[in-house]
Amino acid sequence: MALISNSAKLRSYREELVDKKNKEGKKVVAICAGTGCNAYGSPKVVAAFREEIEKQGLSDKIEIKPTGCHGFCERGTLVLMHPEKQLYQRVKPEAVAEIVEKTLKGGEVLEEHLYDEPNTGERYKTEHEIPFYKHQERLILGKNGEIDPTSIDDYIAMGGYDGLTKALELGPDAVLEEVKKANVRGRGGGGFPAGRKWETCKNAPSDKRYVICNADEGDPGAFMDRSILEGNPHAVIEGMIIAAFTIGADEGYVYVRHEYPLAIERLTIALAQAREWGFLGKGILGTDLDFNIKINRGGGAFVCGESTALMASIEGKVGEPRAKHIHTVVAGLHNKPTNLNNVETYANIPLILDKGADWYISKGTKGSPGTKIFSLVGKVNNTGLVEAEMGMTLRQIIFDIGGGIPDGNEFKAVQTGGPSGGCLPASKLDLKVDFDSLWEEGSMMGSGGMIVMDDKTCMVDVAKYFLGFLKFESCGKCTTCREGLRRLHELVTDISEGKGTEETISLIEELCDTVEAGSLCALGTTAMNPVLSTLKYFRDEYMAHVNDHRCPAGVCKELITYEITDNCNGCMVCAKRCPENCIAGEKKQLHVIDNEKCIKCGICKDVCKFDAVRIY
Repeated sequence: MALISNSAKLRSYREELVDKKNKEGKKVVAICAGTGCNAYGSPKVVAAFREEIEKQGLSDKIEIKPTGCHGFCERGTLVLMHPEKQLYQRVKPEAVAEIVEKTLKGGEVLEEHLYDEPNTGERYKTEHEIPFYKHQERLILGKNGEIDPTSIDDYIAMGGYDGLTKALELGPDAVLEEVKKANVRGRGGGGFPAGRKWETCKNAPSDKRYVICNADEGDPGAFMDRSILEGNPHAVIEGMIIAAFTIGADEGYVYVRHEYPLAIERLTIALAQAREWGFLGKGILGTDLDFNIKINRGGGAFVCGESTALMASIEGKVGEPRAKHIHTVVAGLHNKPTNLNNVETYANIPLILDKGADWYISKGTKGSPGTKIFSLVGKVNNTGLVEAEMGMTLRQIIFDIGGGIPDGNEFKAVQTGGPSGGCLPASKLDLKVDFDSLWEEGSMMGSGGMIVMDDKTCMVDVAKYFLGFLKFESCGKCTTCREGLRRLHELVTDISEGKGTEETISLIEELCDTVEAGSLCALGTTAMNPVLSTLKYFRDEYMAHVNDHRCPAGVCKELITYEITDNCNGCMVCAKRCPENCIAGEKKQLHVIDNEKCIKCGICKDVCKFDAVRIY
């Protein structure tokens, strides 16, 4: 392909691609090849389809297309057949020959590969019928199931780089006004309006400016940014180019976690293609815009998600925050004005330029327009990536999209915003999910982590877990954060072990205020959210641990005892599996646990088929 030197050539090339596709009239089999489905064996499924298609002489009729993450990670490997959008789930390589023969050639629907709703057993033939997809608004993730992330042609054919051409036609000032009007707020956690950030960076006096994409996604269970980079890297590149054009930058970086090899691989390919096609480099699309992007791999430090720590890391320094007496938009990377947004924020920008700010603000709420991608994980039937319109309630996300709580258990809480987010109880299920509503309830949007918990979850244990994570991720620069988080973890651990008192709870609350007030960056100032929110909404659990030396959820080992009930039929499975040999009893007789020797590992309860082991 020759260099695309101007907007007219881009439009002409797109028309050629679309015309060619229409003339060929091929069916497309889009197979999820994101990290999640790759773990299920997606590469072998792709290879099996290609081999079978060639074997049956169908290469001129059917195209096999590995794509990015389709979102429904619970059901991988996912196979989506276009144009019908028929979805087969949990596909194995050995099933491919039958799918090609009976479905792709014969038009037969294979029931065993359809999604079956766990609560009703109903099966759905097409993607848009499945409740998981039906209730979503997939503005960003939608293309993941349609394009090959290693093909710039796929991206261009679906309107890729149209936003850039419109930006170049409008000019920097008009683009800035459009982004400000759209009020797109940073999807990396802070929720700061991108337009205001761009404006400050653009107006800061300097002969040099930078654009940085923050892909240092460190929240446990979060994989939104990874999946965008794996599935649609050109959308992020296009958003960064538009930002560079608007603020007057000529150099950019994508700071991505070293633990994301597939995202780095596909981003590297996309950047090379963008340079070859003329979207990066000098004189982009026949204009005087010069801009290039480099990849910087982070070492996995959670604190490097913070802007100043991230920029210090790019500079080769220790990744720790600095005081923001002067913000990074004025003095950031190499002390020059620097615009930093996250992956999802940049992916929104081409849509805003292509479809207009008025279209964008028609989605979501007044204060939080557009959509937000969440990683929906934990005790929920349908785990995966969810893109919901801002303003959708927690109940709609967890029960309509997520399919509710598995095994007939009750919903107890949901944590939003990653390890620094708050835990919200069942009474908040009808809360609208947007930046401001979550913050008012003691939680936060964060980058989009959403962990669902059922009635078998101990909220004291949850607070202990996240404090344990954060104390090790603290860079140690601030005494209040370094020592305060360590001490908070000790105090909550004391409660979980039955050593705490009501005075311990008071000390925890006082120390939370100190850590928040004295910490330099958001790691320290928000680290107490899991503690304070669980104390606010689940204080009775803390009091049970303190006053009754009891864990109501049956989780905290020091406060629970295992007992075998009369349901035991003496099958001896638990005795054979017990690692401490502390279960005694004859065959077909009631067994007994020696609680002096029991380490409370829970294996006996896990292996018992007769529900004969209880925790009290």
